[in-house]
Amino acid sequence: MSINTSAAGTGTASNSSTTILLGRILLAVIFLLSGFGKLTAISGTAAYFGALGLPVPTVTAVVVGLIELLGGLAILVGFQTRIAAWVLAIFTIATGLVAHTGWADQMQMIQFLKNLAITGGFILLASSGAGAYSIDAKRG
Repeated sequence: MSINTSAAGTGTASNSSTTILLGRILLAVIFLLSGFGKLTAISGTAAYFGALGLPVPTVTAVVVGLIELLGGLAILVGFQTRIAAWVLAIFTIATGLVAHTGWADQMQMIQFLKNLAITGGFILLASSGAGAYSIDAKRG
């Protein structure tokens, strides 16, 4: 038996869109700040990426910064949300596997688990869509 009744249907849809919007905002914040930080400190980011052994660290820093910034912006405003959520889910898992695998260090393990949790949020968002308060909803 479902707890949703026809009388509660309208309120449930509105509440759902509100909570999806809140989730989008919370997921976007870390990517907007991180992407902006990388793009405004390319040399430092490139040095870190070089230390991780990533190829062409400056190019990688720019690409990663743009993925984070533009992906975070897409999630925030709800534009092409399902695609952006999948891109950021894959990106976040890849980041965890590249930068947070020193699991003997408890902080690295926590960072990896944080990435797993964020990925879970993106998979839910990819499944649910952006909700009514989004560019996707306005576009139909």
